[in-house]
Amino acid sequence: MGLRIDGPWVYGALINNLWSLGGNGSNAYNNFLLQPFVNYNFGKTGTYLTSSPILTANWKTGDWIVPLGGGIGQIFHMFGKLPVNASLQSYYNIAHPEGLGPEWQIRFQVQFLFPK
Repeated sequence: MGLRIDGPWVYGALINNLWSLGGNGSNAYNNFLLQPFVNYNFGKTGTYLTSSPILTANWKTGDWIVPLGGGIGQIFHMFGKLPVNASLQSYYNIAHPEGLGPEWQIRFQVQFLFPK
């Protein structure tokens, strides 16, 4: 994982790979995940533009899913002082296994934040 903050910009990536242990044949897996992310924050308004697609690969079959897109988010207060982060993003899968998987993804996230 890597993260960098430059003024209103926040960017980085998460990288992961999962392997099966003891699995063989159809039960074995070797899957890759890459989630690059970039946010542009509009000052103290709590509004931001974001893109955080989740690219996946199945190393056994060579299948990739590569989404491209982004969305908008807002941090606001709920129940008094509790900060909440909500975002809506849309991604078009520019690569995916032929005949499998969706062409589009829509992600709606709500996160309750508990700062110290």
